[in-house]
Amino acid sequence: MPPPPPPPPPLLLLPLLLLAVSSSIKAAVPPSNKVIFILAGQSNMAGRGGVVANRWDGVVPWDCAPSPAVLRLSPDLRWEQAREPLHQGIDAANHAVGVGPGMAFANALLRSGRAGAPVLGLVPCAVGGTRMADWAKGTDLYDQMLRRARVALETGGRIGALLWYQGESDTVRWSDATEYARRMGMLVRDLRADLGMPHLLVIQVALASGLGHYTQVVRDAQKGIKLRNVRFVDAMGLPLQDGHLHLSTQAQVQLGHMLAQSYFDYGHAHPQTPKPWWLQIMLLCCFVFL
Repeated sequence: MPPPPPPPPPLLLLPLLLLAVSSSIKAAVPPSNKVIFILAGQSNMAGRGGVVANRWDGVVPWDCAPSPAVLRLSPDLRWEQAREPLHQGIDAANHAVGVGPGMAFANALLRSGRAGAPVLGLVPCAVGGTRMADWAKGTDLYDQMLRRARVALETGGRIGALLWYQGESDTVRWSDATEYARRMGMLVRDLRADLGMPHLLVIQVALASGLGHYTQVVRDAQKGIKLRNVRFVDAMGLPLQDGHLHLSTQAQVQLGHMLAQSYFDYGHAHPQTPKPWWLQIMLLCCFVFL
């Protein structure tokens, strides 16, 4: 019997190795035609549904089930399949994270057939216990949110909306409550400017609860914001699992559907997709010569 052929030289194996690596990289890159949503604010956006005594019960409702068509930008800025708890590794380490509105929102969009893309990308940024002042331009929270939004766009797609649920911490001090409207307005203007998206849709959640005595002051400020393309859904009346501050799991699911309906009513009809350069030139010429 003739001896077995010698193994191929390392140089001949290199193309095969590169091909295998290339295939794995392509599999990890998400589609470029995805719609991206930024989720920011404090604990009720980060998710405390099912969290009791700082432990999550692990219950994932059907509305929040993982889907290959819903991705999450991970803490280390990689796209991965999204699953509850969506803000794991994003929210502060000393807080247990549970169910929030993000997964229910994304699944509601997909199941409606009106998502606007075959894949949705969620960018969790919320951190519990934060005040509006903590999100001002130049702060760590703002810089991290902006960085994560920019990284999410690097693989293609468009930002559909910023989903914002925050304000419970601003109900403690009168100065924070009365400054809420101004600070929220600045946050929206700064983020739009830094992303180059002057018409970015912002859907904010009006508070269902607060840590202090000025909850109604903050709610009135949220309702009174008159910036273009800023909408809100009202969480007041949704059940609180601790009877005080955090929405229950089922309340978070309901809120996710409310956010999806708000996006259907406004965002889907006004997609944040810039017009191609040639169309802009044609429109400008028509304006000049007419």
